[in-house]
Amino acid sequence: MAESALEGVTGILAKDVWTFEDYRELIREISSGRESYRTVMAALTEMEKRTGGDTKGAAALKVGIIRYLLCRFSAALKVLADATDNKERRYFQAQCLKNLFQYEKAAEELDRAKARGWDAEPADLEMVELRALAGKLEDASAGLAKLTAKLGETAQVLYLRGLLDDLSGFGPRAAESYARARQIDPSLVAATFRLAYYCDLHGEEGEAIKLYRECVSKLPVHANALMNLAVLYEDAGHYELALRCVNRILTVNPNHPRARLFLKDLKASRTMYYDEDQEQRIARHNAVLDIPVTDFELSVRARNCLKKMNIRTLGDLVRTTEPELLAYKNFGETSLKEIKDMLTSKGLRLGQAREDEPGLPIPEAAPKDESQGVLATRIESIEFSVRARRALDSLKIVTMGDLAAKSEAELMGCKNFGQTSLNEIRQRLSEYGLQLRETT
Repeated sequence: MAESALEGVTGILAKDVWTFEDYRELIREISSGRESYRTVMAALTEMEKRTGGDTKGAAALKVGIIRYLLCRFSAALKVLADATDNKERRYFQAQCLKNLFQYEKAAEELDRAKARGWDAEPADLEMVELRALAGKLEDASAGLAKLTAKLGETAQVLYLRGLLDDLSGFGPRAAESYARARQIDPSLVAATFRLAYYCDLHGEEGEAIKLYRECVSKLPVHANALMNLAVLYEDAGHYELALRCVNRILTVNPNHPRARLFLKDLKASRTMYYDEDQEQRIARHNAVLDIPVTDFELSVRARNCLKKMNIRTLGDLVRTTEPELLAYKNFGETSLKEIKDMLTSKGLRLGQAREDEPGLPIPEAAPKDESQGVLATRIESIEFSVRARRALDSLKIVTMGDLAAKSEAELMGCKNFGQTSLNEIRQRLSEYGLQLRETT
């Protein structure tokens, strides 16, 4: 079966032009085993190397689709901009923008995909979701009513009905719709995650764990599901399982802030069981990745290029590929050799983090809502741990302005809200130039 799957991946990669069906088939094949994943990653590296970062046309579409599959949404958008202008390009641009919380732009791209031949019904369903996520609940509700009359109560229609109820504050009714959607289509990840989160918030930890595990078993992996699963495992005393979830994240992104912070929490648990040798290896590896590039002797040109590319540590470098460096202005073979020699001295190489096992593609952080102002940025568009989000929900905090108006005492008064969650809240606020209200 493994050989058959590998042949399937090879056949897809050999095609000059990809369609959405090729993408769906690629997901099925990658899910069948590690070798299929490694084959795709090797192909991506080769395509990027061959084009020197200047990928266009059909090749750009292939690279963009793979990057989307790995949840590298900004990087995918960059290359898709130079892809052949067809319905597939516009659809995947819409998906990337949705995952970056840019719902208005995503809707525009989805309209363009539809104009270029994308199936109308799936596009209309996704448009309802985008309007709902953008806060246009009345428009979304009107659109869903039309689709319900036309399609009946399909799994996607029930999920959207649940989403509208969810965003309107009718949680129990939303959960019922999510459950009915899953009865029709158990593979509908969006409904599964929303139902898992509802169970999580309402104390049904066992059911939430079951549903989150379903989410992380399908590609593209739902990042928040894996983090939430780790928190629930820790709460239940299953420290080894929680550690596995966190390590899946750190395998792909060793400097992921939330995962590293949670790892410290796990280590602080006295009853935690873990492989000490493995922990020591991870600690040594992360210590190396934390070394600033300024600690090494580099030429002025190489140092300036790294600074302008915002590459500060060896960890940043191992997530950067050779074509990406060479594509930067004034960065040549001499500077590249310096960088390679520096990494080799520490047992590392360019692009290493991208070649590791795909435990979890990490989604990129949501951009700040500049159009409405920092204070109007909605909490739902920002990543928070389960504990922190529970506290925010219980205090009915909707925007960053609402959060900044709260004091430490108000947050610490919430059930199961501790110092770690408080530090997380402070960090998120500081990223937006805000802080908690001070009391006298």
